[in-house]
Amino acid sequence: MNTTTLRRKRVVLPTLAVLAAVGIGGTVWTATANETGVDGAERDRVGAAATEAVGGTVVDVETSDDRGETYEVEVRLDDGSEVDLALDEGLAVVAEERDGDDGDDHQDTNGRDTDRDADDRPVAEADRTAAEKAALGAVEGATVLDVEASDDRGAAWEVEVRDADGAEWDVVLDADFGVLRTDADGTDD
Repeated sequence: MNTTTLRRKRVVLPTLAVLAAVGIGGTVWTATANETGVDGAERDRVGAAATEAVGGTVVDVETSDDRGETYEVEVRLDDGSEVDLALDEGLAVVAEERDGDDGDDHQDTNGRDTDRDADDRPVAEADRTAAEKAALGAVEGATVLDVEASDDRGAAWEVEVRDADGAEWDVVLDADFGVLRTDADGTDD
């Protein structure tokens, strides 16, 4: 019997086991660390608190990593504008940002807001429906997350969707709801 070979196996096999465990653990941690969406009953509970505070329809609920905030909720109001809410652990609103609220109060001589981008304006229900239909045709099996007017040259609408695999996409449309491009979230030009 070769004792050198046995000693080598006693070192190599445990080392491989440790490396495999670290690799799997790192993969699981990465998968869960990047997941910020809130689903199921928890989403319903948080969404109900948000709509009780401002009305409207919940668009998205995510966990927050900001101090003093537990959840970030995006709500679409009946007029088509949107409100971003930050809620604490007890579901109390700790911060609120409405469309066009960027913290800068630039006004012209008549007191009108000069900071509003095209994507801050409310989207009419007919336009929202047409944009959603076009985006759903561009990304098969998707769910619409958000529709905004675009402030990009040559584009009229931006629709954020989530595909069946959970990946988010930005679908950019022209004024006639034709698809100009479809970008994986975070890769738009």
